[in-house]
Amino acid sequence: MPDRIYTRTGDDGTTSLFGGERVAKGNDRIDAYGTVDETNSIVGLARSHLSGEAGAERLDPVLGDIQEELFVVGADLATPVDATPIVPRVKAHHVKRVEARIDDFDADLQPLKKFVLPGGSPAGASLHSARTVCRRAERLVVRASASTPINEKTKVYLNRLSDLLFVLARWANKQAGMREDKWIPEDEDNPDE
Repeated sequence: MPDRIYTRTGDDGTTSLFGGERVAKGNDRIDAYGTVDETNSIVGLARSHLSGEAGAERLDPVLGDIQEELFVVGADLATPVDATPIVPRVKAHHVKRVEARIDDFDADLQPLKKFVLPGGSPAGASLHSARTVCRRAERLVVRASASTPINEKTKVYLNRLSDLLFVLARWANKQAGMREDKWIPEDEDNPDE
């Protein structure tokens, strides 16, 4: 009989962590790595918008690397720290690579003096969306870590990744010739009112 995509083992509202432990699908750890998966999907959406776009040859490989790294983050979160089998874990070099990419792409951008409204080109808007979902993933990892041991590097990685996704959104929009809309508080717009 061929393998099927459905197993029916989760019909009772539980799922397995790597190592075999079954937990509720609403478990904080499951929320965290599920949101990492959402981030990965949105990064994939951003990549789909790069075809034929200026800068795609530089940006696409970086986004592909991010997707690979997000699988490491997800596997790390789905595996108790003391479990076997051993899975790839987020390490300091993952964080350093993200920081180097932030510095590299940010060097091409004008310094910000105001908040930027999310949007722009399809790729840029998708990367802004990925950034916000990545921030949610980070918050969920923090919540999960309050009740269960989690690799602390996953928090650091997600924190830096959201910064990188912001920089990449700005960079993609610049390559597409899109103007950045700045947030201007109402009081600054109408100072006399």
